[in-house]
Amino acid sequence: MCLVALAWKSHPRWRLFMAGNRDEFHARPTAALERWAPPQDDVIAGRDLRSGGTWMGIDGKGRAAVITNVRDPAAASGGPSRGALVADYLAGAGTCAEDQIDRLNAVAGDYAPFNLLLADAGGCHYLGNRPSARQTLVPGVHGMSNGALDAPWPKTRRLMAALESWLAQDDPPLDGLWNALADEWRPADADLPATGIALPLERHLSAAFIRGEDYGTRASTLVAVGHDGQGFIVERRFGPQGVFLGETRMDLRPPGNPQPVR
Repeated sequence: MCLVALAWKSHPRWRLFMAGNRDEFHARPTAALERWAPPQDDVIAGRDLRSGGTWMGIDGKGRAAVITNVRDPAAASGGPSRGALVADYLAGAGTCAEDQIDRLNAVAGDYAPFNLLLADAGGCHYLGNRPSARQTLVPGVHGMSNGALDAPWPKTRRLMAALESWLAQDDPPLDGLWNALADEWRPADADLPATGIALPLERHLSAAFIRGEDYGTRASTLVAVGHDGQGFIVERRFGPQGVFLGETRMDLRPPGNPQPVR
């Protein structure tokens, strides 16, 4: 997941609403959104079939998690799977988001650079390891890409604005959010973040939706968890050059037991 905007406890219906894109090499094997097999059968997410983790998902109790990589060419690669940070939390029955952040804070330096958000009914908590940072989110709209939480990258600001606009409407269709996630607008060079990569690549990666033959946006995902525990997760998948590959939606009905819709 390389771009996400989320609204936390700032809407009369939705306790948490997230919209995000996962950018990855198209050759990396990936499973579509689904309910995972036992013993992780409370997890509803796509899956990275190389490392076994995921980038964004929910569980049957309405807990949610998302991770993005932090772009830092000087950082060491390798270490444990960052996708496991999401999967382990969602599969950990009864695990409190704040307690999990407490545990991970002690070992965060073992991982390649990441931003992690874990949410449950009690709170939404952020942990980053490059630089080291921990934060409990206040109600409102937040965003992150491959920099720090709420860093004002142009594509992050645009997606946050789109989410704010969508939430201000009365039960709108999801089209506005899908359009925002499919946005290929690129900012002027002067507005690009400086992340240590070459300018042509910085330009290419500055769009919300990245279209490419080898690397690009693989999935767009919306997550909604209501104050009553009901909600949904829906995923759109894409292949090389942004070719649409399919959509899956699962509804969440308390006390769990998500139901497939399509």
